[in-house]
Amino acid sequence: MTVTRLVARPLLASMFVVGGINSLRNAKAMAPQVQPMADRLAAGAQKAQVPLPRDAETQVKINGAVHVVAGLALATGRAPRLASAALAATLVPTTIAGHRFWEESDPGAKSNQQIHFFKNASMLGGLLLAAVDTDGKPGMAWRAKRAAGDVRREAKRAAKSAKREAKLARAQVG
Repeated sequence: MTVTRLVARPLLASMFVVGGINSLRNAKAMAPQVQPMADRLAAGAQKAQVPLPRDAETQVKINGAVHVVAGLALATGRAPRLASAALAATLVPTTIAGHRFWEESDPGAKSNQQIHFFKNASMLGGLLLAAVDTDGKPGMAWRAKRAAGDVRREAKRAAKSAKREAKLARAQVG
């Protein structure tokens, strides 16, 4: 792992670990603000037949737990691509539920929410980059393409060898 990744991953993850702990500790206080998004998520999950509680407080706790676990995984380099993808997936509803600047009438509150919204959008960009970062190793698409080429090459070699053996066998019989 490069020094850049060694430093960047924990820095990117830190906000999620701290925010996740805060969500777990203050889920009850956050629930009313999150309720509209929680209802939408629960309805969508129900249509997709995915079990998700309708209760906003429980959803806040689940989101907080995902942020802590995935944040720690990203920070320590354990399954960093999966952890980044999980954080990215949870960041979208978190941002929409928590930083609805378009609904604010107070200019100061609106500005504050807008800053947090775009901070989260920036973090989403970093998470997406981290989710596709192969750490200098070949990615799955390259490996699959390479394996398919190897199989084709071996199949041609086996077919050629079988033809040669068949030709030799015919010569011996005839």
